[in-house]
Amino acid sequence: MPLCRGSSFSVISAPLRLRVLSANSQQGFRSRRFFLNFARKSKPAAPGRSEDGHFHPFSESPFPAVKTRGEAIRSLAPCPICSSSHGGHTVHTDIGTKPSKVKFECPDCGWPTHCSREHWEMDENHTKFCPRLREVNEDEHDLRSGRRMHEFELPGPQAYEEAISLSNWDLFWYTRGFSSVDTERSRRHASKLLTYPLTIGSVLHQNSGLTLNNHRVTPEGSRSLAALRMTLHAAPGAPDTEEAGVAKPQIRIFILGARAESSLPPHVWEQLCMLFPACHFHLYFIGPQVSLPRMRLGPQTQTSTQSPEDDSAAAAPTSEQEKPPLYVANVYEPPTPKPIIRLKRTRSSLNLYGVPSYTVPYTPQLTITGMQANYMNVHAQFQDTFDPYTDLFFLFSPGFGFPSPSSLSELDGKHRLQIASPTEWGPVVPALLATRCAIFVTGFSPADIERDIRSLDQVPDVADEFEWVVTPGQNPFGSEKWEVADFDPRVMVKTNWGLWAIRGKGREVQANYYNRG
Repeated sequence: MPLCRGSSFSVISAPLRLRVLSANSQQGFRSRRFFLNFARKSKPAAPGRSEDGHFHPFSESPFPAVKTRGEAIRSLAPCPICSSSHGGHTVHTDIGTKPSKVKFECPDCGWPTHCSREHWEMDENHTKFCPRLREVNEDEHDLRSGRRMHEFELPGPQAYEEAISLSNWDLFWYTRGFSSVDTERSRRHASKLLTYPLTIGSVLHQNSGLTLNNHRVTPEGSRSLAALRMTLHAAPGAPDTEEAGVAKPQIRIFILGARAESSLPPHVWEQLCMLFPACHFHLYFIGPQVSLPRMRLGPQTQTSTQSPEDDSAAAAPTSEQEKPPLYVANVYEPPTPKPIIRLKRTRSSLNLYGVPSYTVPYTPQLTITGMQANYMNVHAQFQDTFDPYTDLFFLFSPGFGFPSPSSLSELDGKHRLQIASPTEWGPVVPALLATRCAIFVTGFSPADIERDIRSLDQVPDVADEFEWVVTPGQNPFGSEKWEVADFDPRVMVKTNWGLWAIRGKGREVQANYYNRG
């Protein structure tokens, strides 16, 4: 499965209880830009040291979660020098054995990278990865440093006369009234937090940077987006306010295979609503690794007549003595995010959908439903209600082109691709195409995008059954933070780097087909 799908947003959302701040409140005091700041030059940090004290080798980290991650890497990652012949030079006599695991921590980036100092000195390629690894090291320690995170202070509603630019992160932050995001580290933190709601909003908004002119939107895609925007925005000439959307139908966004995005705090998803004041959203997080609310502690949890409200906490630990691990390695199958906080209006939806689920009406404009189940288990409840004017699908890094870990081909015994696996995306994608609703897909790298698109042609029920809505390309609202693989620190990707979209192919009726003679 894709690496970045399991990126730990709990680092951002759980330890830091953030407030939604008004864009105009104390803006002058919260701004951190300085006049002629561009003239200032920052001195590069010396190896092994950090200007702000955020650099620590993993084994010496003051945070147990980071130290535990270092131990997980030592148990998984092979030494790159041992893994290659390296011109036949090696200090190991048992060449036929498996490569040694990494034990030595690079003094410049702090990550376990090699089995010994000698192999670290021999590896000339490590200099390509070292700056990025050090960057991630400092970011992880900064998130846990306890400082005030100005980049996480989210603005409130937008005045209807103030236009929002969705060309890139910089223009968005400026036109939305965010606190100044004036350092590269702040950019990485803020973009990782907001990449999921902003990826959705930047595609659907009428000010989207994806247009026919830059060839990212196809003529068929233009019609699909125009249908959605009729509901998303007020009529031309009318103010785009909450009152303008009273009589409009609800926009339903089905986020399939959800993982980290399902654990984001609701007020982060509320930023999507502030791009469309005249719209009401219902987000459906559907997938076997969706985060569910925490179980309520009390006498009710020990009785056989448990209240329905607690049914949605099926994924939570059943014993108070069971403590979650400090860190779970993101190897192939990323871990399920930690349970989310139960809000006041959270209610169980088990009786409605028949699977562990919850629904929370967070605001009049935003309702969130999470279902911990495969999509095909609940598709029958929605299949007769889909409407291309009000419904759409988002699949964040679904891994279509990756081999299935559990499904083997009957012909050659090899692992099927996940898009062809009957237990994964095999029955899902044809069902989505049959709805004629737009299907938006992201990837974490150019290679991931290409792999997923090539896999479409290898499934008979998918090949030649779709038409393009958005052509493949870079997502301007992808995360700018590198995500590092625990099984090999040289593997680094960015969440939602690229974006493309398709829909089911239409069938035109020939006017004279039934005419005789």
